[in-house]
Amino acid sequence: MLKDTSINHVNVRKIISMVGGKENISKITHCLTRLRFILYDQLKVKIDDLKKIPEVKGCFNQDDQLQIIIGTNVEKYYKTIQQYILKIDDNKNNKISNKVYSKFITCLISNLSEIFFPLLPTLICGGLILGLRNVISEIPIIDNKSLLEFYPILKPIYEFLWLPCEAIFHFLPVAICWSTVKKIGGTPILGIILGITLVSPQLMNPYNLIDQSPNVWDFGLFAIQKIGYQAQIIPAIFSGLFFGWFEKFMRRFIPDYLKLVIIPIITLSISLVVAHGILGPIGRMIGNEIAVIIKFIMFGNFAPIGSAIFGFVYPLLVVSGLHHTTLTIDLQIMQSQGGTPIWPIIALANIAQASSVVGIILISRKENEREITIPAAISAYFGVTEPALYSVNLYYRFPLFCAMAGSSCAGFICGLFNVLSNGIGIGGLPAFLSIKPMYWPIYFFSTIISIIIPIILTIFVYRYQKRKGILISN
Repeated sequence: MLKDTSINHVNVRKIISMVGGKENISKITHCLTRLRFILYDQLKVKIDDLKKIPEVKGCFNQDDQLQIIIGTNVEKYYKTIQQYILKIDDNKNNKISNKVYSKFITCLISNLSEIFFPLLPTLICGGLILGLRNVISEIPIIDNKSLLEFYPILKPIYEFLWLPCEAIFHFLPVAICWSTVKKIGGTPILGIILGITLVSPQLMNPYNLIDQSPNVWDFGLFAIQKIGYQAQIIPAIFSGLFFGWFEKFMRRFIPDYLKLVIIPIITLSISLVVAHGILGPIGRMIGNEIAVIIKFIMFGNFAPIGSAIFGFVYPLLVVSGLHHTTLTIDLQIMQSQGGTPIWPIIALANIAQASSVVGIILISRKENEREITIPAAISAYFGVTEPALYSVNLYYRFPLFCAMAGSSCAGFICGLFNVLSNGIGIGGLPAFLSIKPMYWPIYFFSTIISIIIPIILTIFVYRYQKRKGILISN
């Protein structure tokens, strides 16, 4: 076995041992910062010993999964652990997997992060490029004129930058179908083909539905409207899930010598009808309803309260592992409203978690603690909060709530002024690059709030608990 010298293989073997050995591992996946284990026997896990391993920032059980927080280096640990457990019995694997994933909703929620994880680089890139285009076209320089108006030479750059943005966002269903089909265990290239059919130029752009009625394919017994799903998330996920499931179903009945010929044509043909005739319209309806609900909660008169509530509870979504589900809502709102109010609050919640750790750094004098707190704070300020959450804030407990209070206040301000981002971007302090430039002043003020309040509250509560003798000392 070729060893990666950048990671500690002794501790990798300890992780495998502490989860009950490779014989106890049914399946392992990962997201941006976490290893996710499906185990045969959860009772064999030694949680306390796992937490003592330096690379482990935290671990807990969620939806029959053991989730171990590693950090941004998680992919290397995932690949190394895979090398150590290659000899797992596939038949035993399938048996436990069918048991764990028997509930569709649980399956959908637990796998959303794994569907979106491969797409994150493109989504972040797209959000930042959209931000750059808005900087060129929206920031007033002199006499309320933008850079584009002052320097017409920027127009070709502005127009050229729409190429990657269009590819990333308008044709996002292609990437989602690919990732979903791959996750389910289908053929990824067929997932790409399915995704392309959802955004084909033959179809009416959904943005034009208000102005004109779509044409239809009339099959006699039924008709299918020629409507595209550009930039739509839920129809693509539903279509990819069906395709992956149906392809795996077909494999059980088609002989090996006919699989290459029969399975692609049958699965793709039937999936096309189901996607465009059933799942696509249902997905669009669900997406529109979600947009209406979010618009009510985070736009208009209720926006300050809704944004404050979301800012308060978002860290709990991170703890539970459900925070990746917000990507679906973010992208859906962005498609319908031209921007999302959710991402700015997520970024402010990242900053607030980091600031609570800074409060601990400033007030605590514990020996060797800064070896953990300083890297955790830096990581959270750049959008990866798990080290801060699990190594510091959940350890002390009260810094988590101090951070939640800070992000709630910052969220209230953002909601009051309807701050929007162009889309998904870098989290933490650099997130302003994805915020629409017209909202930069109020967003910078919200950022200051999300820094100051958690620091002050954390220092105050730390001193209070120390004076009362109830501060964690071990």
